Amino acid sequence: MRPLVIALLLTLVTQEAARAARGVGPVKVAPAAADSIMAAYQKDRTDTEKQLKDGATSYLAAVARTDFADKPALVLGRAADCDLRVDDPEVAAHHLRVTVAGDSFRVEAIDDTAHFLVRGEAMRAATLAPGFVRVGRFTVRLSHQRFPALIVFDPRSPRFAEYHGLSWYAPDLDYRFVAPLTPNPKPDTAIIMSTRGNARRAVLAGWFDLSVKGKPVHLEAHRLLEPGVDEKSASIFFRDATTGGETYAVGRYIDPERLPNGEWLVDFNNAYNPACAVSPYYNCPIPSKANSLKVAIRAGEKNSHYVH
Repeated sequence: MRPLVIALLLTLVTQEAARAARGVGPVKVAPAAADSIMAAYQKDRTDTEKQLKDGATSYLAAVARTDFADKPALVLGRAADCDLRVDDPEVAAHHLRVTVAGDSFRVEAIDDTAHFLVRGEAMRAATLAPGFVRVGRFTVRLSHQRFPALIVFDPRSPRFAEYHGLSWYAPDLDYRFVAPLTPNPKPDTAIIMSTRGNARRAVLAGWFDLSVKGKPVHLEAHRLLEPGVDEKSASIFFRDATTGGETYAVGRYIDPERLPNGEWLVDFNNAYNPACAVSPYYNCPIPSKANSLKVAIRAGEKNSHYVH
């Protein structure tokens, strides 16, 4: 290879390394597009508050959880000997048996009068992907995550009385980035610990290098190896200088959006709290040490102080 070509390649590599070290700056947005983006933030926040206030699967509606642990199946019903007891006349003494079947669940009604609803259709037996079934007025989540559990939601949950809205930072487009994901050349299985003490398996997909308010930020992007998780997706679990004060103590999450050109939209204005910020009935990923940032990310959701 000619010396001039080698020199040019070395220059390009050096420039690329320097750019990565600095990180990608916020994306420039035209005024008309900015108005549309701001309106989208407002709609998303309004919808999120409404879901928490009165949604059938609001975090405030969650009233019970039982993990399968070493059991292959759990029985849900009104009787005292059930694994997950729902003491309500709308629930039969032994209403459901739920068995883990690989990445799915086998759901079977037990008592003669019992049935469950899936998307409005009454059933007595079905093999279902992780999701929801209705039992009387209750919604039951079939939660897998490789640590399967049943979570019960009640539209009459007393915790709805605790609703006091949610808090966010004012939108700031300086926290909105379009950046490449630097792929991990050896995407081996990683472990993400969770709030219930479980070691959840994930792939370290790669890294985002950003320049946030002029400071370099290096973020790991993971993909949980769990049923229902899109194989092309990535998640960012992070902590920053606001964590434990202005924002929730465990950390916050971002779901980057892959764009048609292969780059990703990483928008801290959409950073949100895990379900564990509101309810004790969830199993939430804990950010890795590598994603504990020294900078303050004053964008996205704040700590709204729901005590449980």
